[in-house]
Amino acid sequence: MPAGLAAVPAASAPYRPLQKRLAASPLALKLAGGVFVLGAWEIVVRLTAPAYVAKPSRILVALPGVLASPPVLAAAGITLSAVAQGLFIALVAGVLVGLLVGSVPLAERALSLYVNGLYAMPMVAIVPLLTIWFGYTSAARLATIVFASFFPIAMNVADGARSVPREHLEVARAYRARPHQIWFGITLPSSLPYLIAGIRLAVGRALVGAVVAEFVISVDGLGFYILFQSRTFHHNEALVAVILLAFFAVVVDAGIDWIVRSRLRWYRAGEKTA
Repeated sequence: MPAGLAAVPAASAPYRPLQKRLAASPLALKLAGGVFVLGAWEIVVRLTAPAYVAKPSRILVALPGVLASPPVLAAAGITLSAVAQGLFIALVAGVLVGLLVGSVPLAERALSLYVNGLYAMPMVAIVPLLTIWFGYTSAARLATIVFASFFPIAMNVADGARSVPREHLEVARAYRARPHQIWFGITLPSSLPYLIAGIRLAVGRALVGAVVAEFVISVDGLGFYILFQSRTFHHNEALVAVILLAFFAVVVDAGIDWIVRSRLRWYRAGEKTA
């Protein structure tokens, strides 16, 4: 074998223990990836961008002050409470409409096209219309959040309702179960995996809807705080608010995952045997 070819494995040999350790520890691999991204961000901004552009080191310095600021905490409370209210409304309405569309063929033919079409509509395009109907108030923000989070829940529940085995429904009808008993006793429990997936999507869309609405309507909240800090060239403080929103989304997703693992163990049973 030529000497040049034999030298390649020898040169990479010192890195093999490091690669094995990273492969054996998913957390270490994630941390290594994060350090690489943050380091690249820091270097690129320092070499090519103006001084006011956000960079990880400055964000880290600004983080304690922003998180300890009463206006920021108040804005976070306003935005997150609006998101929670909107998600609750969207969850109730989305489950009902999803069960209707997925269980009743006439409702599917009448509503499915509109549900799918409105799901694809950009939230930026709908906010001006909502401000006409609800004014430049927090009600328009709530309506935007409901609009953003309703459709993924409704679509996923409808798909779950369509996936229910017909034998289950036929047995229920044979025992003279009423429609609401079939919906909430058979169809909805069978659609639970789809509903959970819809909620995961809805949380992210609800946060985006809240921020977009606060950008356009200029009502108090984290979105307005981000917009104000960006326009005054305080990009590090604005990025801290963005990180706070991302942290909330991660916490909600982790909470959903914990509920699934602890209360709905059958939901993950297929993954353990795979």
